[in-house]
Amino acid sequence: MATIKFHTELKVYQKSFEVAMKIYHLSFSFPKDEKYSLTDQIRRSSLSVSVNISEAWGKRKYPKSFVAKLTDADGEARETQSWLEFALACNYISTELFEEYNNEYHQTLGMLVNMSNNSEKWSSFKPLGEN
Repeated sequence: MATIKFHTELKVYQKSFEVAMKIYHLSFSFPKDEKYSLTDQIRRSSLSVSVNISEAWGKRKYPKSFVAKLTDADGEARETQSWLEFALACNYISTELFEEYNNEYHQTLGMLVNMSNNSEKWSSFKPLGEN
């Protein structure tokens, strides 16, 4: 495994960030009356996946904290999948977009579970400045 210095180098972070940005831009097409419900919720949860991964990376030398933040990211990813289901049911997104984004979250969830199940491997990475 190559040395990873920053959370932005993690494939799971990159994937979660990419799909969150797709959802963010897509959400502008949702009806205006959804602004304070589905639109805000799907934006918040999708962006939160990447943020929690970033926080987990900063806590990786504390295995329980690391896994807890990864678990938070997992929960936010699953919440986003649920909001995508609502968007599909309300005909705000196509079946094709739903399947694409839902599949991207399945991949993200797989990576998060793998990191959680192998937390000792990740916690061996030293924070910047430590030898």
